[in-house]
Amino acid sequence: MTTTVSTRPVPPDGGAARARAGARRVRPGRRSRDQRIGYLFLTPAALLFVVFVAGPFVAAVALSFYSWDLLTAAEFNGLGNFTEMAGDPLLYRALGNTFLFALASVVTHVVGGLLLALAVNRTMSRVLSYFVRTALFFPFVISWAAVALLWRYVLDPTFGVVTHYVGEAGLTSPDWFIDPDWALPAIIGIDLWHTIGFTFVIMLAGLQTVPAQLIEAARCDGANRRQILWHVTLPAMSPTIFFAVVITFIGAFQVFDPVQIITPQGGPDNSTLTIVMYLYQKGFQTFQAGYAAAVSLLVFAVMLVVTLVQFWGARKWVHHQ
Repeated sequence: MTTTVSTRPVPPDGGAARARAGARRVRPGRRSRDQRIGYLFLTPAALLFVVFVAGPFVAAVALSFYSWDLLTAAEFNGLGNFTEMAGDPLLYRALGNTFLFALASVVTHVVGGLLLALAVNRTMSRVLSYFVRTALFFPFVISWAAVALLWRYVLDPTFGVVTHYVGEAGLTSPDWFIDPDWALPAIIGIDLWHTIGFTFVIMLAGLQTVPAQLIEAARCDGANRRQILWHVTLPAMSPTIFFAVVITFIGAFQVFDPVQIITPQGGPDNSTLTIVMYLYQKGFQTFQAGYAAAVSLLVFAVMLVVTLVQFWGARKWVHHQ
């Protein structure tokens, strides 16, 4: 009897190769159906983006080249609004106040939130830590209207709680919202009280992601607490700190509610006038919609440039694990 042996080469992974080839052969109808389903899931997010982000942005760009009072027909103005902005001293005052507020907010929130996170994470029991975290975060969930009215009463120069106890101590309380030198610092302090809980939670979450083995290795090498904080904890938390800096600046640069409620029209001598409040005044009080649109583009450009600069600088001090 003769046995015929096939000389056709057999691939070493013939079964796996045939499976992969079968997986690659997808029917065109199945592929198009999967694509339609994917587009269907993307449609709600795309519609929200077009209606609330892209659409208003394009409308603001177009409106910035027109002069419109919201009542009569818009008239093409070319670069007139931007030329007017270049010579508007009140706009520069609003920008200066806003940058000062944003810088103070970034410094106080990041430093204060980090110190609070370190204190809660290291020295407190679990029950006390839970209570402190809740107490610090609770003001953040209160609306700005309630917070502003509360602090207007607390810092009232006539019957405020702070005025009373400062007088009991034999001191004179400043006119917080009347004195131009104290109005903006008072707003900064109120904003810190209201929103530091959010930064604190971010810092606490970042602090708890620091690898414990790095800290133990530093202790074995003889590092003290200050050295561990400076050379281990802060570098490991640098992405969290960077995130807190970026979002705090963006939020602070758009501040509007407290200054509008506590110090209407920008406070004494425009000392609390911010760029968003100035935009609101131009658009909805003096009905200069085209000029307000140009100011809104300036706000967008400033935040974009500052954020890009922050990302560029982050390459030198942010350490990703």
